[in-house]
Amino acid sequence: MKKLICFLLCFSALPVFSQVFTTKQYQEDFTYFWNSINDQYCYFDKKGIDWNSLKPIYQKQIDTVSSRDAFVSILEKALYELYDHHCSLGTNTKFSRRLVPTSADIWAEYQNNKAIIVEVRKGMGAEKVGIHSGMEVVAVNDVNVNEAILPFLAHTVNAESKSFALRLLLAGDHFTPRKITLKTSKGIQDFFPDQEGLMLEHINYPDMVQSSNIKNIGYIKINNFLYDNALIPKFDSVLNAMLQTKAIIIDLRETASGGNTSVARAILGRFTNRDQFYQKHEYFAEEKETGIKRSWVEIVSPRGITYTKPVVVLGDHWTGSIAEGITIAFDGMKRATVIGTQLARLNGAVESFKMPNTKIGFNFTTERLYHVNGLARELYNPTIKVELSRQQMGEDLILQTAVNYLNQKIK
Repeated sequence: MKKLICFLLCFSALPVFSQVFTTKQYQEDFTYFWNSINDQYCYFDKKGIDWNSLKPIYQKQIDTVSSRDAFVSILEKALYELYDHHCSLGTNTKFSRRLVPTSADIWAEYQNNKAIIVEVRKGMGAEKVGIHSGMEVVAVNDVNVNEAILPFLAHTVNAESKSFALRLLLAGDHFTPRKITLKTSKGIQDFFPDQEGLMLEHINYPDMVQSSNIKNIGYIKINNFLYDNALIPKFDSVLNAMLQTKAIIIDLRETASGGNTSVARAILGRFTNRDQFYQKHEYFAEEKETGIKRSWVEIVSPRGITYTKPVVVLGDHWTGSIAEGITIAFDGMKRATVIGTQLARLNGAVESFKMPNTKIGFNFTTERLYHVNGLARELYNPTIKVELSRQQMGEDLILQTAVNYLNQKIK
C-alpha cells in the first residue's frame, strides 16, 4: 500500500557521506526517480510540461556525476522543471535552496514583468528589516533579478515558472546571507534579512498551540505541527477553555509544512455535530494506467464537545498543504469564514519515494485535491481577501480584519 504524506519538512545540510557510489548506481537511481515522476505526477497537463523531452538533458549530466552532492544538485534542477513547491528531495547540500514556503520569509511573483513582493512572513527576517508587500526586486546578492533566477527556471517558461524561480531565489540557500536590493517609495535600497543570523534554519515556537482572549473572542494560533498527533490534545485543551467565548479565530498562518489528515479531522471534528464531506481526492496514476478515474470524498465526524458559535480561519501564503485542506474544509462545511491572503496553493497530496542505491528520498504530488464544491484546492481564495498594501509596519491587518468582522457579526 502506498504511503501518502501531505507535508514537507525542512532538512538541514547533511554531512558528506563516506559511501562511494558508481556511475551505474547513480544512473539507476536517476532512472527510478525520473520514471516514478513520469508515471505518477498528476499535474503535467496543467503545467504544459513535456517531461520525456527533458530527460536527455539531465541524463547526460548524470553520466558524469562523481559525488553525492553533485547528484543531489542535478536532481534538484530536474525537480525545478515541475515548478511545483510541493515537490522536493528528502536531503540537501548547504547550497540547496530553502524549501518554499516552509523555510522562506518572502512570497513574490512576477506581475507585468516585474518581480514584486506580495507578502512577507510575520516575525521573520524579511519583515524585521522592513521588507513589505509592493516592493519590486531589483537584484539579489548584487545579481540582477532576471539573471539571478535563471539557475532555478524551468525549460517551460511562463509567468508561473518564473515566479517559482523568483521565490527560490529569494528564499536563499542554507549558507549564504542574503542581500536583497529593492525598489521602494524611497528609491533603491539594500536589505539584509539574515543580519541576525540564518533564523529560517532554526524556527522555534513557544508551543504547538498558542492562545489568547480578545474581548471574549477566542484566538487560537496553530503552529507548524500539523504532522504531529501530539497537537490534538493540546488543541482540545485550548478549545475546551474557550467554550464560553462568543466566537473563535483559528490562525493557520504558520503552518507551511502541512501535516496529516488525522490531525486535520481531529480539529474539524470539534466544529460539527454530524458527519460531513470535507475534501475530494483523485488518484491520477490509476486513471493514467486504466483510463478509469478513481476519486473519493473524505468525511469528518463529530468529536468531543462541539463548538457552535461563529468561527473565522486566518490564512496566507504560509498556510500550506494540509492547512489548506483544513481551510477549504471549514469553508465547504459552511462552518467558518476564511479571511486573509491567497494561500500557499500547494498542488494536491504528495507521496514519498526512496531511490534504491543512494536511499535519497523524494516527494511529489500523486493526488489531486478539491473543495467539496469541485474547485481545485490550489485555486481557492479566502472569502474576505485582505489587501496588505494598506498594512503598516508592525500591524497585523489580517487579524484586525477578523476581529472587526466578528464584532459586527455578533452584535
